[in-house]
Order: sequence, then C-alpha cells, then structure tokens
Amino acid sequence: MTSKERVLTAVAHQEPDRVPIQIYLTPEIQKKLMAHFDHSNPMELYETFGVDFRSVGPSFKGTLPPVPEGCDIVDEWGVGYVMFDHGHGGAYPEAHHLALAEITTMEQFESHPWPQIEDYDFSALEAQCDAVRDYAIMAGNAGIPDIVNGVGRGRCMEQVLLDIMTEDPVGMAIIDKRCDFQYELCRRTLEAANGKIDILGLGEDTGNQNGPMFPPPVFDAFFRPRIQRFIDLAHEFGCKAMMHSCGDTSILQGRFVEMGLDILDAMQPEPPGMDPERIKREYGDKLTLCGLISTQQTLPFGTVEECRAEARHRLDVIAKGGGYIFAPAHCIQANNPVENVLAVFEEALGLEPGSFSNGK
Repeated sequence: MTSKERVLTAVAHQEPDRVPIQIYLTPEIQKKLMAHFDHSNPMELYETFGVDFRSVGPSFKGTLPPVPEGCDIVDEWGVGYVMFDHGHGGAYPEAHHLALAEITTMEQFESHPWPQIEDYDFSALEAQCDAVRDYAIMAGNAGIPDIVNGVGRGRCMEQVLLDIMTEDPVGMAIIDKRCDFQYELCRRTLEAANGKIDILGLGEDTGNQNGPMFPPPVFDAFFRPRIQRFIDLAHEFGCKAMMHSCGDTSILQGRFVEMGLDILDAMQPEPPGMDPERIKREYGDKLTLCGLISTQQTLPFGTVEECRAEARHRLDVIAKGGGYIFAPAHCIQANNPVENVLAVFEEALGLEPGSFSNGK
C-alpha cells in the first residue's frame, strides 16, 4: 500500500497492511534523532520512521507588524512573543505583548489592523500536493480554530474564558473574527488544491487532565457550531476532518461522532476517562483514534521495554479492525530518551528490537 492508501483504509475502519504512523516532535528531540541517524533534513527522519502524512499549505506573503518592545518575534495578529527557555533543553515562544487585550470597545475592534486573506499565496498548493501524492496529504493544523489557546495568546486565556461565559460582545467579536479568517484560509486552501488534500487538520483543546474544559451545555452552545463549520467544510471538499484535542474528552466523544468528526488526534492515555480499550469499544467503529503513546509517562520516564509493551498493546488491541493511527499523544519533548523513541517506532514498523540502535 502507499501511505495514502494505508491511512485512508484505516480511517475507513479496515485493517491496512500495517498501522499508519504519525509523529509529533519538538525541534530539540528532532535534532537529536536526526543526529542519531546522521540525517540532514527532517524528511529523511520521517522516511526512516515510516511517517505516512505530509503537510501542505499556503505561504505568507504579507508584512508582519513591527516586533513589540521586549519581544523576540511577532505574529500576523500583532501578538509579540519571547522565546522562553523552560530549562529542559529547549525554548518555546510565550505570548508577552497581548495585542488583542487592548481591544475593549467595538470601535477599537473595527479599527484594529486585522490580517487579510490577501496576505497569503495559494498558487503553489496543487504542485505541493503533486510532490507528495503517495502520502496522506494534510492541510490546516491544530491551531484551527483553537479558540481558547489561539485567542488566549493575544488576549489572555482568563479573559477569553470570561468572554465565553459572559458572552461579552467585544470578546465574541474577536473570537468570531479569528474563526472567520481561518475558515476562509481553509476554504481557499482546499479550493486551490483541486481535490488533492485528504485531511483537514483542526484543533481545540476541549479537555484537561480531569475532564472537559467546559460543561457540555457550554460546548454545545458555543464551541460546537464554530467547530462544525470546519468539519462540514472538510466534507464539502471530500476530505476527512481531524481534530486535535488534549486532555480528557471522553464525555464529548459522542458529540464528536454526531458532528461527523473522522479522526480524534492527540489522544492522551493518562487522564482517568481516556482508557484506550474503553474508547475503542465505544467509538472505534466511528472515530479513528490518533495518539495514545504516552508522552507524559511512558516515553519520557519508562524503560525501553515498557515503551515496547505500550506500543505493542496499541498495535495488537487498538489497531485491530482499523481506525487507529500510531502516534505520540503530543510533541515528544527535548529530554525524552532517544532509545525510547526508537523502540516504539521499531514496534510500529514491525522491526526487530535494536534495528535503529546504530542509526540504521
């Protein structure tokens, strides 16, 4: 099977020739893995690990706002970030200048310099797809619509939560401005690709370690209609819809099925409601599950054999009958032992233990 055939077979809840593979890495662990294999670019690493997905997207051709004072970088929304060293061998951009927090009236909302769809170039999308035609081709990402995190980086997460719960007119206008912009970005991307994109990637962290981020009625009233637009858009263009959500989403998974979601990504096995076998029994014939290789416990802190055992369980139990994509539950962090990463991907590929030990 090609990678494309393998992924689409699994998403159709049939067993492919082997489990489809996805990977999520921080730049630091990616660099370590590339050094281990003596690879010069990330695509070589993807080939080694049998990753079946490739991403395409428009290019940004606009001019970013000036970098705010005290910041290292800025995004198209005017939000300034500092690169924060978290002490474990890597750095993350952390929001420092909250441009959207400065908007407190509808007059300020109307006059704000919002990004424009014309800042993006879609002309190369079909050629991008042709270049990776044998892979499962993805557009979008976990930041779409990503309301709580995405708007929170520019407005403060606490304020976004208050905006949602109180239905603050200014806060709601900002949220919908961002959602509308991302919807149009996705629509034009899918249109420009001329039917060659297989999966539209979406994201919204609807859970935390203890349960849903919001009571189900709040999800139904606020999040569901906004996310539904993107799922429907994917299906309109013949794509599968894949949504990233951290945390315990167990109470909401039935709703995801009702909404037509095809793939639930970044599934964490650690929260109490996220038992992989139970989820497979209840929703495995309706939702394709992506993730479930622990990035909080097993991969960073387990032994090589514990990592192999977890991988084998996902392969022998969760992948049975299709409907599973083998992947870490989130980005593998910088301090993760390289040998643990090698072990789980050896298992996924059906290789003998130690096959990757010498960088081969």
